[in-house]
Amino acid sequence: MSMNMMMASPNLMRCYGSYRNGVGVSVSDSKSNSKPKGEADVVVIGSGIGGLCCASLLARYEQDVLVVESHDQPGGAAHSFNIKGYNFDSGPSLFSGLQSRGPQANPLAQVLDALGESLPCATYDSWMVYIPEGEFLSRIGPTDFFKDLHQYAGPNAVYEWQKLLDAVLPLSTAAMALPPLSIRGDLGVVSTAAARYAPSLLKSFLQMGPRGALGATKLLRPFSEILDDLQLKDPFIRNWIDLLSFLLAGVKANAVLSAEMVYMFAEWYKPGCCLEYPLDGSAAIVNALVRGLEKFGGRISLQSHVEKIVVENDRAIGVKLRSGQFIRAKKAIVSNASMWDTLKLLPKEVVPKSYSDRISTTPQCDSFMHLHLGFDAKGIRSDLGIHHIVVNEWERGVDADQNVVLISIPSVLSPNLAPPGKHLLHAYMPGTEPFELWEGLDRRSAEYRNLKAERSEVMWRAVERAVGQGFSRDKCEVKLVGSPLTHERFLRRNRGTYGPAVEAGRDSFPGHSTPIPQLYCCGDSTFPGIGVPAVAASGAIVANSLVSVSQHSQLLDAIGI
Repeated sequence: MSMNMMMASPNLMRCYGSYRNGVGVSVSDSKSNSKPKGEADVVVIGSGIGGLCCASLLARYEQDVLVVESHDQPGGAAHSFNIKGYNFDSGPSLFSGLQSRGPQANPLAQVLDALGESLPCATYDSWMVYIPEGEFLSRIGPTDFFKDLHQYAGPNAVYEWQKLLDAVLPLSTAAMALPPLSIRGDLGVVSTAAARYAPSLLKSFLQMGPRGALGATKLLRPFSEILDDLQLKDPFIRNWIDLLSFLLAGVKANAVLSAEMVYMFAEWYKPGCCLEYPLDGSAAIVNALVRGLEKFGGRISLQSHVEKIVVENDRAIGVKLRSGQFIRAKKAIVSNASMWDTLKLLPKEVVPKSYSDRISTTPQCDSFMHLHLGFDAKGIRSDLGIHHIVVNEWERGVDADQNVVLISIPSVLSPNLAPPGKHLLHAYMPGTEPFELWEGLDRRSAEYRNLKAERSEVMWRAVERAVGQGFSRDKCEVKLVGSPLTHERFLRRNRGTYGPAVEAGRDSFPGHSTPIPQLYCCGDSTFPGIGVPAVAASGAIVANSLVSVSQHSQLLDAIGI
């Protein structure tokens, strides 16, 4: 969910912008840093999870694919970086379904399955929650959460939560009946998705009955409509669902797609469910995708900054790098950059006004504040959990700035990520930091340093509360504060944004094609939206769309879905 850091020191800035000596490195210098070959069937701009899913599947489809990445490590917002032996995640840290298989699996898991790549994970079932009502260990699964509800919210909240589960969990059958890997962006979807999975879709609707089937029609509407139809009014329940929605998609329940929330409920509140964390951090996901890419003959070129997308005769034909090199794309270009940053790469004269107007008027989520810490585990309690969520005030809303802090301590489950006897910690405020506060600041100025200290204080306090006795700011061996300017600079994210603030029911995420023939987009600026499963699905959809229906169907057969 989060991104990379920046500090004033040139050496630390390089550490923040790269990851050279940690467990996450898998791309060999000989392959990744040499001058890329001058053409490919498909050129993918950017190596975020969406771009890597697209490129690796295209390689699996026997396409000649080249990924060009501006930085010296792959992964985009999901890459890791190493400082003093601490291997920090810069982005996502809350995962589920990574080891799932079959038609209802997480889209990223389906891509990894297609590539023949495994992802060893530690499993767990809870996170600590600090809310105005108190603090408790929140467990996923169908029953344990009821105990916390009864204690902190009362019997009415228990009643409404059960009512919600009774309504939502049956909907998950319909929401998950169509595997994301079956979808493509052309009429071939009739064969690869509609016809192929019609029996399971029909069966799921019959099992739900008339009322359930009617509820399924709301899957593409805001989740708040389902809550309203169920007449759920308990303040704690509404606040809790807003929090889950915000963690999932960067918006509250009145703006998130019901299908996304239903899918999440199925993964978190059914019997036998668990959360997962890759043993080597988020870098393990990136490395698995890169291994799959290279295993099937795909290539990735790091430190290859795309200056512009070249358009001739109204068609995208290649990219020009900052080095001056031109790389021809014989079949297509896929941009994994945000919609705003992709627009900057295009010659203005070839972009239809309606397209540029839609992009320029699409609202943006705010940016992030980050705190990365490395500290001695001596004196820290032994039952410290991996994840902690701090909500300071419900009244301000979970999307208010300086209000919600997420904390990840992955060394709890993966000690290899930190030096022996140490912990590493990543705290962040997800998509709630206004870029306007930082715009135009000189990163070397005292004003910038003072603002970082001021705006990071709420994270420090949250960390002190979560880690508890034995933790000291002064004793941290690594202390890194990141701002929205970090995102803008290192991740080429327009205004450091989390992504489009698209509200379900009022607007929709753009598709993957563009008005420029042979130019496609994937990632969090496209359907289905923000989040690891969503961007993995977007990359897969584009890859599927660039090959024949026959090739696509053969892949689905090969992985048994």
